Amino acid sequence: MQAILQKVLRAAAVNKLLWGGLQVLYPEWFFELSGMPAPRHMMIWQGMGMVIGLYGLGYWWASYDLVRHWPNVVVGFLGKIFGPIVYVWGLTQGTAHPAFGYTLITNDLIWWNPFALMLRIAWREHLPLSDDKYLLTK
Repeated sequence: MQAILQKVLRAAAVNKLLWGGLQVLYPEWFFELSGMPAPRHMMIWQGMGMVIGLYGLGYWWASYDLVRHWPNVVVGFLGKIFGPIVYVWGLTQGTAHPAFGYTLITNDLIWWNPFALMLRIAWREHLPLSDDKYLLTK
């Protein structure tokens, strides 16, 4: 199982490094592809690309030892939860373009289950085995 999760984290890392790199180096690509109007201040979009690329580095490092580097996975998982929430909020407020929802598929939704599983494994590894009130099997 650890080998599979290592590959999943590395796939997530490559995804973030590519996505972030594209945002920094060619910030117009997504807007041209989706037909969305580009933001007026493209540097903000490029800054987000830099942050997304940093997530990729965190995932890559976590792939070496998931239990030790679980905080990297928590931060990524929270982003994958809050990103869609903010998108839906933006839709209801009329501030988000519907086409932006396509980014949620590859950046957030497909990672929910694997990241939740990784966090469950890390959490169980940190539990005191003698205190069964915390065991997930109950």
